[in-house]
Order: sequence, then C-alpha cells, then structure tokens
Amino acid sequence: MERINWHEYFMAQAMLLALRSTCERLSVGATIVKDNRIIAGGYNGSVSGEDHCIDVGCYLEDGHCIRTIHAEVNALLQCSKNGVSTENASIYVTHFPCIHCTKALIQAGIKNIYYRESYKNHPYAIELLDKTSVKYTQIDLDVDKIYEYLKVKL
Repeated sequence: MERINWHEYFMAQAMLLALRSTCERLSVGATIVKDNRIIAGGYNGSVSGEDHCIDVGCYLEDGHCIRTIHAEVNALLQCSKNGVSTENASIYVTHFPCIHCTKALIQAGIKNIYYRESYKNHPYAIELLDKTSVKYTQIDLDVDKIYEYLKVKL
C-alpha cells in the first residue's frame, strides 16, 4: 500500500487535534506546518483553567460561543508562546477559518491555508485571502484510505 501524501498526513493530524475540542457546537483542529515539519497544533476550547463547554455548556452571544478560543488562534498562540515564527508557514484546518481567524492567519504570515470542509465561508475572508495572495485549498481527505492504511500498518 502506498503511503499517504503530505497533505493527507497533516490534515489527519488536524483531525486528530479536533478530537480534543471541548466545544459542543463544532470540533475543529489546526496544524501549523513549516518546511514539512509540524510547528504547532490547536483545537477549539476554553482558556486554560476555565470551564469547558462540554462541562457547563456553551456561552452564547449573538449565536457565537464566546467561551471558545478557535483552533487556528490556539495554534498561533502556541507558536507565540514558544517563540516560533509562522512567517511563510502553512496551516491545515478541519474547517474553513472564520473571518477573525482568517485575519489572524494573514497577519501572522501564514501563506497557505488547507481546509477539509467549508464552513460558513465568509465572503470578506475570501476577499482578504485573494488580496493578500494567501492560497486557500480544500483538501479531500479520504478517511477510508487512512483507516485502511492504519489497519494494514497496525
């Protein structure tokens, strides 16, 4: 069996991170990659030490959970805390980034956004990505292929 390609590998990592999500509304994972090396990962969840949505429910305002830090921002903050540059890096995200995460990714120097699923793709986010030449590509990850590969290897 042929091994999985880089896009499949990094997207699978993002999907694994999404399993750690503590928000009940949507489980999202993000993996930041530079030179084919993972430099950070994140999932959507509460501020460290605070209550989690899965324990006390979502804190909703205008239809958005404000208790949750998005996966993309958590990954960027991990880089910031550890002094790791995100300039010219790529990010693999299970869902298309919201407008706020899109702005943060652009500002952090991310050059490629790979996402698995569309999710309320904001027109202004797409406009900003196009204006800044940040590439965004949907990755079709065949979960059955990954599963079969794991069965053979494990």
